[in-house]
This record gives sequence, C-alpha cells and structure tokens, in this order.
Amino acid sequence: MRNWIRALVLALTPMAAMAQDSGLKSLETTDAGRAWMAVGRLDINGAGFCTGTLISPTLVLTAAHCLYDKVTGQRIDLSEIEFLAAWRLGRASAYRAARQAVIHPDYKYDKETSAARLRNDIALIELWQPIRSTTIIPFETGNRPHRGEEVGVVSYAQDRAEAPALQEVCSVMTRRSEVLVMSCDVEFGSSGAPVFSFEGDRPRIVSVVAAKAEFNGQRVAVGTPVEGSLNVLQAELSAGRGFRAAKPDSATNRNIGARFIRP
Repeated sequence: MRNWIRALVLALTPMAAMAQDSGLKSLETTDAGRAWMAVGRLDINGAGFCTGTLISPTLVLTAAHCLYDKVTGQRIDLSEIEFLAAWRLGRASAYRAARQAVIHPDYKYDKETSAARLRNDIALIELWQPIRSTTIIPFETGNRPHRGEEVGVVSYAQDRAEAPALQEVCSVMTRRSEVLVMSCDVEFGSSGAPVFSFEGDRPRIVSVVAAKAEFNGQRVAVGTPVEGSLNVLQAELSAGRGFRAAKPDSATNRNIGARFIRP
C-alpha cells in the first residue's frame, strides 16, 4: 500500500475508537438478507468478482478498477461481466448482462495505488434489461459522511463468495485527499461494495470500497465518496460517452433478460 495511505492512518486520533464496530453478519438466508437484495455479485470474466449495487432498475454502482484486468491493465470486455442480484448459495434473484459502462473521467487505472486513483475509483454499469421486482429495491445515495460518523457495509469477498455479509457499524476514521478511511472489515472481492449511512428511513450509499489497508494489525477500508462523482458518471452516460461490449452478439445471446431463482 502506498505511503500516502499509511500517512492517512498515522494521522488518526482516538476518535476512530468512538464507536464499537460490529462484527460481520452473514446474509445467506432470505430473512437476514431481505433488506439488501439490491446488493449483488459482479462476476467478471469467469475468473473473479466484485460487489455491485443497484441504484436504479438498470444501473449498478461499483468500483472503476473492477472493469480492468489486473494483469494486462486493459479494460475488460463488458460481455464478460454479469450482475447477479442477491446472489445466495449458488443462485441469484435475477441475472443481467452488462450493456455499457462509464468510469469517472479522471480515473486512470494503475497497478500502483495513488490518491488520484482512489478518489475517482467509481463506475456505473448499465444493464441490458431492468430489474423490476418488489423484493429488489434500488438504493438511493447520500452525502459524504464526516469523520467519526458511523457507517455500514455489505460486501461479498473471497471468504464470503456465496453470500454477502453485513457489518452494520464501522466508523469513518478520517477524510483526506477526497477519500474515506474507515474501520470497516473488507477483503478481496469487496471492491465496489456499498458503504451505507443509516441516517433517515432507509440506508443510503455514501461511498464504494476502493481498497483495503492495514495499520497496527487493524484492517481498514478505503472508500471513494459517491457525492459529486455520481452526477459526473450520469452526465457521462447521458452524453453517450460510455463504452459497450466488444462482442455484443455474445452478450445479447446470454442474459439480457431475466433469470429468476426457482422455488
């Protein structure tokens, strides 16, 4: 991890310990995961995955670096990306292929982690067909949280690939260089996971997970704020500056429509 992230964490004060972080709660059952059905697994090229979240029936919010091959540094063909809404133990509530995507125009993929990369590490994926279901309700977004504020995260990861987990209470430890450093428990696969504020009637997405770090044995998550960036992404999409699948025929023949779990 880059030195600047280490410097961020070194700047923390005891404020980081104000809230008692909750542990991870598995959402593998319908009852436990009912409120989080709009969070899904983003399968990539059959070789890896990230976490993504519906913010409208056709739009999935995730991290920009999820759309790049970490070996070649090239953008992944969208025909190789599929959103599995509410993926639980081998089945999803709905399956959708990616139609087009936009990444933040100031994001530059680099194998080296930098402040510029992390503060713009956010993307929108437009699906071929909307997901309309009374059980899968897209989340709204909210403003950037303040230092010391309690947040929560729902994520898939390498140790929870078959069902997501909820950490309902973790804290914003600091805000520097337009990124958030949080005490949330994330792992590989958590990239793009929604970070929620629980103020109001329903959780709102305030950040997406961009990276993980560690300081003195404590795991920390680095997040890209949604505030401001989402407007930029939506403007890019409206202006037609998104990129589409290089192999549209294969995407069209796959899962542009719904596949729902069978009872």
